[in-house]
Amino acid sequence: MCGVIGYVGQRTALPILLDGLQHLEYRGYDSAGIALLTEEGKFTIRKTMGKLSSLLAAVADNPPGLTGIGHTRWATHGKPSAVNAHPHLDCKGEIAVIHNGIVENYMELKRELLAEGHTFVSETDTEVLPHLVERYLRYGDDLEGAVAKALGEIKGAHALMVMSRARPDRIIAARVGNAGGVIVGYGDGEMFLASDLPALLPYTQRVVFLANRELAAVTATGATYFNPQGKILGKNPQTVSYDPVAAAKGGYKHFMFKEIMEQAETVTDALRGRLAFSPPDILLEEIPFSEDKLRTINRVVLVACGTSLHAAMVGRQFIESLAHLPTQAEHASEFRYRDPVVSPDTLMISVGQSGETVDTLAAMEEAKVKGAPQITLCNVMGSQATRIADAVISLRAGLEIGVASTKTFTSSLVVLYLLAAYLGKIRGAISAEDMEALTQNLVRLPDLVGRVLEGNDQYQHLSHHFFRLANFLYLGRGINYPIALEGALKLKEVSYIHAEGYPAGEMKHGPIALIDENMPVVAIAVRDQVYDKMVNNIEQVKARDGLVIAVATEGDKEIASKADHVIYVPPTPPLLSPMVTAVPLQLLAYHIAVRRGYDVDQPRNLAKTVTVE
Repeated sequence: MCGVIGYVGQRTALPILLDGLQHLEYRGYDSAGIALLTEEGKFTIRKTMGKLSSLLAAVADNPPGLTGIGHTRWATHGKPSAVNAHPHLDCKGEIAVIHNGIVENYMELKRELLAEGHTFVSETDTEVLPHLVERYLRYGDDLEGAVAKALGEIKGAHALMVMSRARPDRIIAARVGNAGGVIVGYGDGEMFLASDLPALLPYTQRVVFLANRELAAVTATGATYFNPQGKILGKNPQTVSYDPVAAAKGGYKHFMFKEIMEQAETVTDALRGRLAFSPPDILLEEIPFSEDKLRTINRVVLVACGTSLHAAMVGRQFIESLAHLPTQAEHASEFRYRDPVVSPDTLMISVGQSGETVDTLAAMEEAKVKGAPQITLCNVMGSQATRIADAVISLRAGLEIGVASTKTFTSSLVVLYLLAAYLGKIRGAISAEDMEALTQNLVRLPDLVGRVLEGNDQYQHLSHHFFRLANFLYLGRGINYPIALEGALKLKEVSYIHAEGYPAGEMKHGPIALIDENMPVVAIAVRDQVYDKMVNNIEQVKARDGLVIAVATEGDKEIASKADHVIYVPPTPPLLSPMVTAVPLQLLAYHIAVRRGYDVDQPRNLAKTVTVE
C-alpha cells in the first residue's frame, strides 16, 4: 500500500504534509515525495529514495506553498528510486499526480501516449496518469473533467490526488474500486486529504470518506463531490472519534469488517514488487535457494493450521498446476506426531499469520532436523517461524486485529500463487507466453476482489433469512473445495452456527441425509471445469427441499433459475478464483454473526495465535 496526503489552505503546506507522511509511513517506505504549489502557480517537487528521513533532509530549505500533496511509496512497477517516486508530472510540468493502486492497462496507454508525442522518465504505471490529464486539458476540459476522463481510461482500483499549476487553489481527489481509501478532512479555512484517518486526526475530526467512483474538488473553503459523469453528489461531513481504537477502525463498526473491506488493497500489497512486466516475470528476491537447488526438489509439503491450512490446500493445487511438483497439504498438528518422510529433496512450506503457532513451529523443527529446505509465509517478520525457516515471504497484510482471519487468508493465497509460479518458471513448466498471461491475470486481481466487496447490502438481506438456523453445509469442488472449508470455518468462528465444508462429490456419501428445508447449502459454482457437476449437486439439494445459496459467475442465468439465492462474483481465471470466492463467504459469516448479536472481533474461546497445545 502507498500513503497519500494533501493540504489546501492558508498555512504553509510543508509541515502538515510531512506530519501526515509520518503517520502514513507504515504504508510504504522505499521512497517518498511531495509537490508544493504557490498561489502564483509555481511548483516545487522533491523526491527521495528510502525512508522519510531522506525527504526531510531534502526539504530543509522549507520551500513555500499553500497547496500540496505528499506520497510514501511501496513499489509495484519500477524499482525503488527517486525517479520512480511520486509525484509524477506531465511533459510540461503542469500536472502533478500521486497514486495508490495498479494501472492494469498502463502498457497499452503508454504506447498510445508515446505515439502522441508524450515523453516518460520513470518505469512506473502511475506516470500515465498526468499525461492522460494533460491530454484532456489540451482537448478543452477543465481540471475536474480531465481527471474524470483520465479515470475512464484506466483499469483497476485506484486512489489518487491531482494538482495543476493553472488551478493552484485546489486538489482533485478520486477513488475507483476498493484498493485504497481517500478521506477528505474539513478545517477552518483549510482542507485536508489522506488515505488514513490517523494522518488527519491531529487537524480535524470532520471527514468525508470517498466511495467507489467518487471524485472531490477540494479548495480551502470546502469540497465539491461528483461522479465521473460530472453529476454533483451530496455528501456531508461526519464527526469521527479521536479515540485511537475508533480511528483504527476507519469508520467501520468492527475490525473484522474493516479487514474484509481492505482485501483489494492487501492483495495489491502482496503483489507489489513481485511482478515484472517488461519482460513478464515473477520476482521473489526473498528466496535464497539457487535455481539448481530448486530444480532438485522432487516433492513439496505444506504445513499449517486452521485458516492457513485451507490456504495451504489451495496452494497445493497452485503448485501442482504451475510447477508440476507432487504436493501435499498437512495439518501441522498431525504432522508433528508421526515420523514424516521428508528429506533434502523435499521443499517444506509453512503457512501462518503470527509465526508463533506452536504446532506449525513443531512441524518446522521436525523438517529442519531431517534437512528439508524451508520457506515460511508469515505476516509478522521477526517471529519464531521466520527465524526457523531458510526463507521468509511476507504476506504484507498489515495488522489484523479481528481474531477470525480474513485479509491474511487472501494474502496467503496470493503469495502461494506467486511462489508456485516462481517454482514453475525455474523448473521450466511455464513458458514466456504463459508468464505474460499469468502476470496480466494477477494485475487484474485487486480490481476483481474490489468488485466483490461492492455488494454489501445483499449479505445483510441474506442474514435476515438465515441467522436463526442452526446448521449449514458448504460445498465446493476442485480448487474451491478448500474455500468451502474456509467458509464453513468462518461461520462457525463468529456466528457459533454449526457448519461443515465438504467436497461436493462426496455429498451423496453421507451429508445428503441431512438436507431439508432447515439445512442451507452454500454452493461455490463459478464457471470452471467442474461447473456442470456443481449444477448437478445443486439440483440434488433442491430435489430434497434444501435451500441453496450459490456463489456464481456474473451473468449465469442457469444458476439463478435453480438456487434460492445467488451471490455473483466477476469472471475470474479458474486458478485465481479462490481469491474471489472466499470474500462473499467472509461477508456472509460476518453479517449473520452481527445479526445474531455476537462480538465478531473477539469470538468466544478463540485466540488470534495458538501458542499452546
